[in-house]
Amino acid sequence: MYDAIVIGGGPGGYVAAIRLAQLEKKVALIEKNNLGGTCTNQGCIPTKAILTAAHLYSDIIGKSKKFGIKVDNVSYDLAGILKHMNKSITMSRKGIEYLMKKNNIDVMKGNAIIKDKNHVEIEESGEVIEGKNLVLAHGSVPAIFPPFSEVEGIWTSDDVFNNMKELPESIVIVGGGVIGVEFATFFSSLGKKVYIVELADHILPFEDADIAQEVKKALTKKGVKVLEKTKVKGVSKEEIYKVTIESEKGEEIIEGEKVLLAVGRRPYIPEDVKALGVKIEKGVVTDKRMRTNIENVYAIGDIRAQIMLAHVAMFEGIVAAHNIADEEMKMDYSAVPSIIFSSPEVASTGLKEKDLDPEKIVIGKFPVSANGRARTMEEREGFAKVIADKETGKVLGFAVVSPSATDMIMEGVLAVKHGLTVEEIENDIHPHPTLTETILGAFEDAEGMALHI
Repeated sequence: MYDAIVIGGGPGGYVAAIRLAQLEKKVALIEKNNLGGTCTNQGCIPTKAILTAAHLYSDIIGKSKKFGIKVDNVSYDLAGILKHMNKSITMSRKGIEYLMKKNNIDVMKGNAIIKDKNHVEIEESGEVIEGKNLVLAHGSVPAIFPPFSEVEGIWTSDDVFNNMKELPESIVIVGGGVIGVEFATFFSSLGKKVYIVELADHILPFEDADIAQEVKKALTKKGVKVLEKTKVKGVSKEEIYKVTIESEKGEEIIEGEKVLLAVGRRPYIPEDVKALGVKIEKGVVTDKRMRTNIENVYAIGDIRAQIMLAHVAMFEGIVAAHNIADEEMKMDYSAVPSIIFSSPEVASTGLKEKDLDPEKIVIGKFPVSANGRARTMEEREGFAKVIADKETGKVLGFAVVSPSATDMIMEGVLAVKHGLTVEEIENDIHPHPTLTETILGAFEDAEGMALHI
């Protein structure tokens, strides 16, 4: 008898299992593929590995002469990039395997079939295990639909890593969200012709327009053709792919050696989960303790179809574990960081300017171009932005477009999460010369006291 059976070894599942073990619970984790889930195997880790290579190549091409570094005949080797990617994936997997052993978690490889809320069968072996609690952490799969599902060879984000033996000279990326922008950054950094087709008013539709505009400007400089307010009407494959698009300008056809459908992911909810009787509204519904409508059944991560981010799944796994151990804990989604490894990077947290009454807020902004450390790096694009309540000065939201933005966002997360004021952040001494002074400048600007612009 296990205290908990966790189905799915992705970020949510394996973290839930570890925390349960730390809370002295006996845990079984069932995973049909590799530990680490989408994040380790087809998402976060491989994407960032190839983007790191692309950023380095782009920096050498664009900056070496400015820095007085002589580099001749610069080129790249896709096989080498993919070797680095695969090494990163393997090391991450092995790290998770080590953590499973360290915490005495019983890892079972195979497809889990839920018989009822206390019994799960391993399909391949026929073994049935029993548990007091069940954690659903099945994850997600790429969204694909007509006309893309009807045409041979259309890539999803998973296919890029599984099938990319050589780089296409041109690619049409359908979807200008996080996945689309990151892949557009990769292919364009290596000199390939890239289209982004986005149905919404601007790329990165969940971010404010000024954030999206800054990223669009950077992508355009790399040669990316960004098509916003544009719908895909059809796609066909001849020698190359022909994509029919419709915008305010009318219909036209764009062409690419490859088409990448990057419109997001959908929760993976197999029939046995549905038969269990959990409430489903797009994804499995839970309360803030991660409990479903079935007693002792929990759901975490992408299967919930809410905020489909690895770090959110991890924390949901922690919350579920503590509640299983009779330690009350609730999720707080008020300060979730969103990060994008574009060039420059993007990170944001809290409320967005577009969703607030402009009469009730104050905005502070500071450009990367005015930051001393950025000048030493030959970086000029981007800015930091703080959104605060006009009456109280409380920080409501924060965003930064900058080199290392994904590392700098935590200052904004802490400010939003703990209800800090603009003045409280402004009065914290920031080290000089660092990119974090861009953040300081935004908070100073919110008070009308910016020193360096």
